[in-house]
Amino acid sequence: MMITTDRTLFREALPGGGRLIGLDVGTKTIGTALCDAGWSFASPALLIRRTKFQKDKTALATLIAEQQVKGIVIGLPLNLTDGSESPRSQSSRAFARNMEDLGLPIFLQDERWSTQAVTRTLIEQDVSRAKRAERVDKMAAAYILQGAIDALVSG
Repeated sequence: MMITTDRTLFREALPGGGRLIGLDVGTKTIGTALCDAGWSFASPALLIRRTKFQKDKTALATLIAEQQVKGIVIGLPLNLTDGSESPRSQSSRAFARNMEDLGLPIFLQDERWSTQAVTRTLIEQDVSRAKRAERVDKMAAAYILQGAIDALVSG
């Protein structure tokens, strides 16, 4: 299918809208989030503990099928200072390429500050460090997905 950072191209690949899945891909876990078909709000979903890529992909493919997802948003970690790509960016791009055969359009969304914003929110809510560790990746996925759908809706 297609991998892009261009929101117009991604939106055009989804003429009927539909649910999207957001992914915060880390070395140990993949945080997931889902949005409604009208692209109004994103909600945290599953936390997948990474094993082998094929098992991770199977878990994601199952979630995508069950939730009737039409497109994938993957967080793209850019350098905080200048927005340039980093080795982690290349890892996210490789992950996206490996997901292409699912046949869905893939949008790479700038994920700068997502983990920090979510962590700050959890601290403000007085969530314990242990519970923050359980929640931060899937909440970061929701933050990334919400940023993408807000940009898609606003044009």
